[in-house]
This record gives sequence, structure tokens and C-alpha cells, in this order.
Amino acid sequence: MTGIETRRDTDTDTDQVLAEEKGNTRILTLNRPKQLNALSWEMISKLLKLFTAYEEDPSVKLLIMKGKGRAFCAGGDVSAVSHSISRGHWTIGANFFWDEYILNYIIATYTKPQVSILDGIVMGGGAGVSIHGRFRVATEKSVFAMPETGLGLFPDIGASYFLSRTPGYFGEYVGLTGVQLDGTEMLVCGLATHFVPSMRLGLLEEALTGVDSSDHFTVCAIIDQFSQQMPLKESSAYSRLDIIDRCFSKTTVEEILSALEQEAVHNAAEWILAAVQSIKKASPTSLKISLRSIREGRMQTLGQCLIREYRMCCHVLRKDVSKDFFEGCRALLVDRDKNPKWEPSSLDVIDDKMVDLFFSKVDEDGWEDLKIPERNVSATTHLSKL
Repeated sequence: MTGIETRRDTDTDTDQVLAEEKGNTRILTLNRPKQLNALSWEMISKLLKLFTAYEEDPSVKLLIMKGKGRAFCAGGDVSAVSHSISRGHWTIGANFFWDEYILNYIIATYTKPQVSILDGIVMGGGAGVSIHGRFRVATEKSVFAMPETGLGLFPDIGASYFLSRTPGYFGEYVGLTGVQLDGTEMLVCGLATHFVPSMRLGLLEEALTGVDSSDHFTVCAIIDQFSQQMPLKESSAYSRLDIIDRCFSKTTVEEILSALEQEAVHNAAEWILAAVQSIKKASPTSLKISLRSIREGRMQTLGQCLIREYRMCCHVLRKDVSKDFFEGCRALLVDRDKNPKWEPSSLDVIDDKMVDLFFSKVDEDGWEDLKIPERNVSATTHLSKL
């Protein structure tokens, strides 16, 4: 794979992000369709440059971001991260996440409206470059998920901030199980701001490129003209938020799993059984740190969440507490036997002290906490209304 194996300061493969000018609008297209637009280091670097330049350019009023092919963005190129670390030092991966998290924060505090067209798969890092933005347009083709616990990682890119701000304990359900949400579910839980049928996206884009204003109400009014309300599917877990709250409000992962299994005795709904299976298959370590992360995220700003998630990520990359991320990459992305051997292999042997280590500063010379850039913005983030 390409990506972070190359130098940070090169412009190699700059066509991985296409930039198009239409009047006062800039259209950014993620252009790695064969890799489902997984974010490489080159993509992140180019997006950082473009977002910075467009914010300073008074002629640019609006940004549209979309993906080429059947995905908006399936996440960060974690297989490239894993591979590069195996050939070098863990800080290679840490630098990747540093830049990615800075980009997430810039998007969340951007002074000009960003419209993300989520017409396809949007997972992990793909959520980081879209969900933090002002407008998130879902369609009937949208598939959202944070599948990190099944990969030995945890929902990062500020996910502990936006998941914890969905209704009730829906964020814990999404973060722990890696469940896939459709466009309607994204809309009702606040992860999307609009739902526009895929066939109308061309008309929406044409209307947006005629905008000569960065006024958010003006942009919102245009998207409103093409959006519509869609009913939830009968099978949607969101319609049973009472059960989700009852189970996922528990203090520990063990208690959450037990509550779900008790529910399954009386209610064999497919989503409950799937949630039980997903939790049982996921990395026990990932589950525990993910739950702690989302719970802490409820009380923190986005900047605080990103700083904490960067610490957690560095511990994951160093393998100083667990090697599950590298095992998950092997089993799901490299060998693809889908049979990861998690270590520790069960929830009950992971105590609070082990979890605490992921949230501590890294004890290594030269390491430092993520430095959030100072931003001249009045609002904290665009997600404050979630």
C-alpha cells in the first residue's frame, strides 16, 4: 500500500485528492476508489494544506467534500500504518495520527461551511473528515460505522466526542459493537444533518456551486430544498432506544454484555443478538478502553478528546499494554483469516490499572501530547448542536 511509508513532506500521489474550482466553491474529491478512499498520509497532508489555504482565501466561500466510487471514505489506511511500523519505529504511525487529529480539529472549527456528501461507506477516519464538519448529507447509499473494537483499536478521530453526544447511550452501542447505520439512522441520531436521495445529489451540487456566501443559513436553506425525511426501518435498533439505554448505560462492558444477554432471553430481535456476537468477537482490551473513552468524552471538549485519544493511540502503537491492533490488522486486513487471537482473551482479566495505562502520558524521551492549534472561532465545534 502507499501512504505513510513515503516521506511526510513529499507531494507524491497528489491525485489522491482532487481539487476543483467552481465559482466560489471548492470541491474536494477523495480519489482512491480501489481502497474505498482510505486516508493515506498524502491525503491527510494535502487536505491540511487545502483547508488552510481555502480558509485564508477570501474568494472561497464554501467547501464540498465527496468520495469517488462507492465509498466516501472507509477510514484511515491502518494497514499501511501497521506495515510501516513493522519496518520502522512506532512514532511513524504516531505522526500519521497527529496530522489526522489536527485535520479533524480544523474541520470542526472551520470558519467556512463544509458540505460532506456521504453517498456510500463512511467509517473511522472517514467520519473524522466529515462528521466534524458543518453539514453532513446522508443518502440511501450511506453506510456508517466505527468498527475499531473488532480491529483491536478504539473509536478515535474525536469519536468519543461525537458518539457521546448522540441521544441516550446510542453512542456506546455504536462504538462498542461497530454496528452499521444507514442514512436514515445517521439523520435521526444527529450524525447527519440532512438526507438527500442519491439521484438528487447532482442538482444539489450544482445549486451549491452557485453560492456566493459563507453564511451557514444560506447554505442550509439550499440543502433543505433537496432534503427529505425518511422513515426508520422497522428493524432499526434506534427505534428501541429504551433497550439500548437500559443495557449500554451500565458501568462496565461485562455488565453491558450481561444485560444484552438477558434481553435476548425475552427478545430475540436480530439487532440484540448481533450486538452480543459483535462484543464477544471484539478485542476485550479495545472494548474496555473504548467504553472509558466515550464516557470521558461526555464531559470533555473536542480538543480534550483528541489529546486523550492521541495518548491512547500512542500506547496502542507502542504495544506497551496490548498488541491487539497489530493482531487485528493481521487477521482482518493481511491474512484475512478473520480469526484474531486477542491477548488478553477475556474481559475479566483486564483490570482498571491496565485500562488506566492507555490514558496516561507516554513515558518516552521526546514524546509530547497532541498540540491543538489555536483557532479564532467563536463556537467550540460545529457538533455542539448534536
